[in-house]
Amino acid sequence: MDERAAIALLKSGDASGLEALVRSHYLAAVRAAYLITRDRALAEDCAQDAFLRAYGAIARFDPSRPFKPWLLRIVVREATNAVSRSARSSSLESASGVALEDLLPDPSPGPEEELEGAELREVVWEALGRLPARERAAVVMRYYLGMSEAEMAAELECAPGTVKWRLHEARQRLRVLLRPLTQR
Repeated sequence: MDERAAIALLKSGDASGLEALVRSHYLAAVRAAYLITRDRALAEDCAQDAFLRAYGAIARFDPSRPFKPWLLRIVVREATNAVSRSARSSSLESASGVALEDLLPDPSPGPEEELEGAELREVVWEALGRLPARERAAVVMRYYLGMSEAEMAAELECAPGTVKWRLHEARQRLRVLLRPLTQR
């Protein structure tokens, strides 16, 4: 079943369209949530909650627009709220033992490049983890989801200046945290 048909089913009150949308977008939803929460189980919960929220709000969805960005904005909001509710911090590897590299595979041409890439991902991942959740969410929305600052401001229900400030602060913190990489 294609996306438009699934959405039409949902809008008509038939929940069977949700399965097709979950099959199509679940992995992207979990990845986006994981980048913010840094916890696989929590990311999966956030993705599931986002699908349920999308189902509940499907009447407000404009079917002439793409579904995935709309869903991913809900995922980001769910993940940001979950991190705010949770005072615990996560390690690079979740309790289930699945590392970021398993969720976001990056095929490399050779073992040397693969090792360098893994080391770089680990350092960047650690730096992202040291950002406050709101700044981390801003980085994910801007650079992973490709949202504009105006879209981010609308989604986060804040002033565009606040979004610019969060991105600026995140980039400044990352610049300091990643400075050792540039001095090699």
